Amino acid sequence: MSSCISLQVAETIWTEIQSTRSVTDDQLSILHILFGKNLERATKIVDARGVKKISGQPSGRSIFQVVGESRRKEEYLCFPEHYCACYSFFYDIVNRGEQICCKHQLAARIAVSLGTCVDVKVSDEQLAHLLAKL
Repeated sequence: MSSCISLQVAETIWTEIQSTRSVTDDQLSILHILFGKNLERATKIVDARGVKKISGQPSGRSIFQVVGESRRKEEYLCFPEHYCACYSFFYDIVNRGEQICCKHQLAARIAVSLGTCVDVKVSDEQLAHLLAKL
């Protein structure tokens, strides 16, 4: 399955999940086919409440901060549809083209769809400083 078609299928699933705030077995099966092992890893992150949506005020612009799985509990900044600051994003997605997205992007998409993000409000200046670290 091409990555373009996979992304379209995934987008349909995210929209369905967001409309009901629940996931069916069929949706999970499709997501597993699309994302493989990253789906399980992402769900663990979401279950641990490891996804923060950081929103600047008053602009409303936002970025996600997602906890990694290691003992160090590093946090990665990401835009779920486009970018993650983790090593896997550059290695598996950009360089090798083996994945559609990393587990952090996937966790952010799941959390947004289910409405389980931890919402953090900061000033636009604080958000700009955070983005400057990218």
